[in-house]
Amino acid sequence: MRVAPVGGTAVQDHVALAEIELCGELIIAASAADEDRLSLESIDEVLRVAEERNTRGG
Repeated sequence: MRVAPVGGTAVQDHVALAEIELCGELIIAASAADEDRLSLESIDEVLRVAEERNTRGG
């Protein structure tokens, strides 16, 4: 069995970390929502889809 050496050899996957953050935002929004499910518009708002489209010029 191989054990990772002590001393900070952790690799950060920035894409995975961003996805985890977005999932967390969705979970928070879903738990705070009055309805049973988030609407597509609510999901887009939480994920800032419109802002991303404006940033990219789309």
